[in-house]
Parts: sequence; structure tokens; C-alpha cells
Amino acid sequence: MIADAPTARRRPWHWRTLDTAAGGLAVDLGLYAVSTIFAAFTAVTSTLSPHRAWGAVAAVGYLAATLMVITQLLLRRGHPSAPLVGLRARWAITGLTWASTALLPLLWQSIERASGRTDRAQEEVLVVEHAGTRLLEHGTPYLGPDAIAALPPGEQLLGYTPYQPGMAIFGLPRALADTWWTDSRVWFAVGTALALALAVAALRRPPAQTGRGHRPDAALLRGVQAATVLPVCALTLATGGDDLPVLALCLLALALAATDRPGRAGLAVGLAGALKLFAWPVALVLIVWGLTRRAGTRVAAGAIGLPVAVLLPAILVDRDALTENVLRFPLGHGLVTSPAQSPFPGYLIANALPAGRIIAAALLVAAGVAIAVRLARRPPRTATATALICGYGLLAAIALMPSTRFGYLLYPMALLTWASALHRPVHPPATPVPELASRTASA
Repeated sequence: MIADAPTARRRPWHWRTLDTAAGGLAVDLGLYAVSTIFAAFTAVTSTLSPHRAWGAVAAVGYLAATLMVITQLLLRRGHPSAPLVGLRARWAITGLTWASTALLPLLWQSIERASGRTDRAQEEVLVVEHAGTRLLEHGTPYLGPDAIAALPPGEQLLGYTPYQPGMAIFGLPRALADTWWTDSRVWFAVGTALALALAVAALRRPPAQTGRGHRPDAALLRGVQAATVLPVCALTLATGGDDLPVLALCLLALALAATDRPGRAGLAVGLAGALKLFAWPVALVLIVWGLTRRAGTRVAAGAIGLPVAVLLPAILVDRDALTENVLRFPLGHGLVTSPAQSPFPGYLIANALPAGRIIAAALLVAAGVAIAVRLARRPPRTATATALICGYGLLAAIALMPSTRFGYLLYPMALLTWASALHRPVHPPATPVPELASRTASA
């Protein structure tokens, strides 16, 4: 028996091996096919009316995308270099799929809601729009504890605004006019699309700048798919939507960090932090990244300064109302409890074990300490490492929080996928031409 030569050994399997199979079309097919099943299952079994309405429309969009990718694969067998099977065609299908599985259901539900349907929006849509009205009329998006207690028991939950003050901006159009285009989800979609477009523009580079063997635009497409056509993102945008502009701004911040623009990265993540607390861990990790590049102050100026500037007016108008909405309610000490009760480990521990909430809180703190130690001992020096720490950290936090939602998984899933798009190839120094080198030495 003749032993295989060392050069003939197979390389170990890697995710990129699957991701590049059939020019990326294999994963595209799996993504759209599984999404079709998920949307159809949601349309039939969901107990939430907005989710069923989304599934009925999105299933058709995902099925169309699946059929288009099957056509691409068949065409690729005979014409592997045809434009219809290339990267541009994949981008086009991604855009069409986002339009048919997120934007179309969103507009459909917004129009039906404007026509009188009361079951075409999740509660967060109403909460943000009420916050916009209060901001316009009273200078703060928050109701105080006394005002919430005075509401009928069935309306007290909607009296809470567990977001940062900046989120109320998306509710301002509804405060000015009651029509379909003032639905806060429409403006969530506009903000999401704008932030993602800026992120893509920051990361896309000419082929001459891409390193050998590196496929940045393919990785970028996969990252965009994770933030748009992935069912958890499309469903969230169409029915609720408040998490998507926060996520898109975090992705923009990481894209700006990858292209060595720390000040702008701080501003982007600061805007996200002015909308929702979920962006604050990302801001902290980005500040640590900035410190490794002697740019921590520039990152922190926007990452911390913007959320603080947005909080100041709310503090001055009614500090107790801000505390009740932003701190007491999310921590479970409000007049009513949060409906966020997905069966993740933290929720199960908190509700199944004696002193479960204390145990879950201790595990959450332990995870936070572990991440802090990791940041102190090995601070992230690249945007890719920053995105990975943020993704895994948020995944651990979502799993261990006593009150959480399944939809929050969109943050770690998108951040972890986005990390590959942030990779910057290292170019070796150019080798001098021998003749030129000799002339320089003689000079």
C-alpha cells in the first residue's frame, strides 16, 4: 500500500467551503428553501395575527426566490460563467426577496391598519407612535408611574416605553398624520435601508484592492442577507420593526471601524444607543477596539455622547418617568410585567427553580465578567474580532436573561455573519524592482 503524499491530503472542512459551494448558490438555496417552510408554518400555526399575515405573503416571496436559485443552479451546470449565476444576480435576488418578504408585507399591513384593521401591528408599533405623540406634546416620550397607574389595567402595558428617547422620532410622523405612510414601521424600514446602504458603500472595494483568494463582496452579500431576508429579520421588520434600525446602525458602525474611521463608527453606534439599550454593549466593545488604535476618545465621543445628549431632555422634563420606563420596567419592577417570555435557559431557570431569578441573574453577571476579562486580556484589534465578541456576547445575554424574546436573536445572528464581511486583507510590502533597488543603493 502506498501512502498518500502530504500534498494530497484533504483540507479540513470549513464553513467557507460550504459557503462557496456552487458559487454561493448552495447556501442561497438552503436559506430560501428553509425560509419558505418557516413562513408557511408561521402562516398556519402562529397565534399572532400580524405574524400569520406576514407568513402568508412571505412564503410566496421565499418560494419565488427558491425557484430562481434552482434556475441559477441549472443554468450554472451548462454556463458556469453566465452573468445570471454571478454575484450581481445574487444581489438582485436578495433585493427582490427583501422587497417581497419584508417590505411588501409591511406596506400591506400598514395600509390595512390605516383602513381600520386593529390586528395588523404588534404592540411595539403602538408604543413607539404613542411615544412620538407624547414627545411632540409634552417634551418627553415617557409617562410617569402615576399616569400609567391611572390607565385601565388592559392598557397599562402600552403605557410603558422601554426604549431610549431617540426611538420616539420614528413615531413623530404618526403624531402629525394618521395614514399608512406614517406607520412607524415604514420609517423603521427607511432607517434600516439607509444605514445598510451606507454600510455596504463603506465596505465595497474595487477588485484590485481585495487580496488574493478573498471574496469581500460575496461575504458582504451574506452579511446583508443575514440582516434583511433572514426570516427573523423580515418578520420583525414587517410586524414590529423597532430592532432593525438599531441593528443596521450597529452594522454600519462596525463597517466604519473596518475602514479605519473610528470617529464615524462612534457616531453610528451612538445613534443606535440613542434608540435602544441593545446597542450599548456593542458601543462598549467598539470603544475598547478604539483604545487599541489610540482612538478610544474619538469612538467614545459619539458612542457615549449621543445617547447621553438624547437622555438629558427626558431627565430634565421628568426624571421619574424615565426611570420607570427605561430601568424599572425592563428589570421586572414596573406596574406590569414584560410579555417577553421566550423559553430560553434564563427564562426557564428563573421560573422553574427556587430562587431562579437570582440564579439566572448570577449567570448573566458571570457571562458579563467573562467577556470583560476577555476584553481586558485580549482586546479586539480588528473590526472582525469586535463583531465576533459582540455577537457571542449578545447571544449569551439573550440566552440568560430572565425576560427575553426569540426575535432578539437577530442581533447575534447578523453580527456573527457580518464579521466575515469586515475582514481586511493584509497586503505584503511590495518587492522593489532589482534595477531600481541597485540605483537607490548607489545613490
